Amino acid sequence: MRRDVFQAIADPTRRDILLLLTKDRKNLNTLAEHFNMSRQAVSLHVKYLNECGVITFKHK
Repeated sequence: MRRDVFQAIADPTRRDILLLLTKDRKNLNTLAEHFNMSRQAVSLHVKYLNECGVITFKHK
């Protein structure tokens, strides 16, 4: 399912995630350290960004 990119960037947490990722690649644990929420909550935001095509995952 492709989500709406405008809804994705409307959320302040997802915008903060995008700003962090513009500086350097980060894994989920590193991203979660920047927020006062669970790793699972950050994971859901990242998943949303991925589903709308704003970010992609690089696997080693």
